Amino acid sequence: MADTTGSTEATPVGAADSRPRKSSWRYIGPGIVVAATGVGAGDLVATLIAGSNFGYTLLWAAIIGCLVKISLAEAAGRWHLSTGRTLFDGWASLGRWTTWFFGAYVVVWGFVYGAAAMSSSALPLQALFPNVMDLEWWAIACGLTGLVFVWFNKYAVFEKVMTVLVGIMFVVTVYLAIRVTPNLGDAFAGLLPVLPDEKDSILNTLGLIGGVGGTITLAAYGYWVNAKGWTDTGWMKVMRLDNRVAYITTGIFVVAMLFVGAELLHSANVAIASGDKGLLQLGDILEDEYGTATAKFFLIGFFATSYTSLIGVWHGVSLMFADFVARYRGESAQKGEEVASGARERSWPFRAYLLWLTFPPIVLLFQGQPFRLIILYGVLGAAFLPFLAGTLLWLLNSARTPAPWRNGLLSNTMLTIAGLLFLVLCVKQIWDQPWADFF
Repeated sequence: MADTTGSTEATPVGAADSRPRKSSWRYIGPGIVVAATGVGAGDLVATLIAGSNFGYTLLWAAIIGCLVKISLAEAAGRWHLSTGRTLFDGWASLGRWTTWFFGAYVVVWGFVYGAAAMSSSALPLQALFPNVMDLEWWAIACGLTGLVFVWFNKYAVFEKVMTVLVGIMFVVTVYLAIRVTPNLGDAFAGLLPVLPDEKDSILNTLGLIGGVGGTITLAAYGYWVNAKGWTDTGWMKVMRLDNRVAYITTGIFVVAMLFVGAELLHSANVAIASGDKGLLQLGDILEDEYGTATAKFFLIGFFATSYTSLIGVWHGVSLMFADFVARYRGESAQKGEEVASGARERSWPFRAYLLWLTFPPIVLLFQGQPFRLIILYGVLGAAFLPFLAGTLLWLLNSARTPAPWRNGLLSNTMLTIAGLLFLVLCVKQIWDQPWADFF
């Protein structure tokens, strides 16, 4: 989103040939990965609930949310390509506080997220095969298959599998949107920025803008760009096209599910639960309305949505953790070429974090999630996106970034909006935590 696209004369970094590559659809890849990973089952439920509560009124907010995420992912990718350094290396240059924050975040977040991702992937499998085994064992199977897949495959295979799963997600969500016969007149009216006439409508609207596709995977995008083999400014136009494809895809998922919520739930005044189990309820509703085949088809899409988030985090955040460990051990500036070489994916920190995401969370599947840990998880998770937006503003407006690739007015505006949006949501989430019970 930066208004710096006119310049391609920056000093080459990394690879010997940094001449601009022609922007082409055949290069698309990291964007598909970030779109698939960023949109989980919980995001689709949040959009469904927005559609069921407000009809098409917040369609404009969902679209703005995608534009905000484009700016964040583009900024992360631009840092990697323009400097030849990784994002964590940039964070470390801002002070030790960034290392401490990321270290605490990635340990606590990974522990709780591992259990959540495995459970989310298990729910549709148990619904599809109800008499095979219990939910916990389906969850463990999902976690173990994700571990084995990421452990033994490099980025190229990972990207191909993610692309297939995204294709399934796309077909299912678009089919459902068409099946419920959306009212296009009301949908176009939803493009006007109007707030619902409800209590806390501003916070609900901000939550929808910030919630869909907004996780640590936005920061992982730069690492996937490098893993693809893009390591210098010659790939800048390609990266920007790839990033736009990512969030156009995300936008289609979001709009399609909002259509389903508006037509299937809002018109019938049907409420569903928040969280992943809301999608199981939707499956039951689809079976009543359109038959078993449609319900099964939806559950397959539900699994694709959840499992892409699982293996995407298993791969992307493990790359970031490996970079964190390398920097913590005092190695020199971390370069994108090392990520591109596949060395990170073969490193012991990458595999150690894979194990951390998979095995310790199994305890939570059987014993429930510890109360204090969940509060810390919520606080750290809420603080990450303001941290990302703020540090990208800092890095991309400083001498750390080559002058031709620093932020322009458009990028600064979008990143500032993103930072303020996520800061408000962060404060609200921290405020809503049951602190009195924590101590």
